[in-house]
Amino acid sequence: MDKSKFYTPHIKATPDDFAKTVLMPGDPLRAKFIAETFLENAKLVNNVRGIHGYTGEWKGERVSVMASGMGMPSIGIYSYELYNFFGVENIMRIGSAGAISTDVKVRDIIFGMGACTNSNFAVQYNLQGAFAPIASYDMMKIAIEEAEKIGARYCVGNLLSSDTFYNADGEATMKWAKLGVLGVEMEAAALYMNAAYSGKRALAICTVSDHIVTGEALDADARQNSFTEMMEIALNTAIRLK
Repeated sequence: MDKSKFYTPHIKATPDDFAKTVLMPGDPLRAKFIAETFLENAKLVNNVRGIHGYTGEWKGERVSVMASGMGMPSIGIYSYELYNFFGVENIMRIGSAGAISTDVKVRDIIFGMGACTNSNFAVQYNLQGAFAPIASYDMMKIAIEEAEKIGARYCVGNLLSSDTFYNADGEATMKWAKLGVLGVEMEAAALYMNAAYSGKRALAICTVSDHIVTGEALDADARQNSFTEMMEIALNTAIRLK
C-alpha cells in the first residue's frame, strides 16, 4: 500500500499499519517503552516529529501504541487523524493524574467516566450550551472488570482536563474538587470530544502519581510499578474490544 496516499502532516503511515485499538501515553519515550516491554513483534509505524507509534501483539492480538503529546491541542490532532484517516475505532489514554479529591489515594487508578475542562475545545461545534464529554461505557466496563481481576485499587468519576499546568489562580483547580472531580490531567476531554464527533470510542485511564491536597507523590520506582498495573489493565481491555 502506498503510504503517500495517507500522509497527514503528523502521521506517515497507512490504515493497515494501525490496529483497531490504540493506547496513547503522552510521552513518545513512554510509547517506545510500552512497545518494547509489553508487545511482541512491535514495529515502528510512525515517527513524524518524534511521535513514536508502534503496532505489535499482546496475547496474539494486534494492538497499537502511539504518543499523544502534551495537552488537548496535541491529543486533539493525533486522535482526530487516527479516528478519521487511519481507521482506528478505540483509543485509550494511559497516563498520570494529580488527585484533587480526598477519596482518591496515590497509586489509585482513575477511570475517567467524564472529563470536565477549562478549555474552549468544544467551541468549534457551535453548540447552544456546554457539551459534557464522556467515556465509552463499553470500554470502561471491560477495563473495570480487568482491574478487578488483578485486585487493582481504582475509582470511577470525573477528571479535569486543564489547559493550564501553571495557573495564575492558585485556587482554580481545587474549586473543581467541590463538584466531585477526582483528579486533574490535560488530555481526556479533547479525546472524548473527538471520539463523539467521529462516532468512535475512547477511555482515559490514569494512575494517580501525586496528590495536590496531601502533597504525597510517587518516587520513580513506585511510578513504574503502578504504571505496569495500569498497562496490564489497558492491554487486556484492548484485546477484548470488538
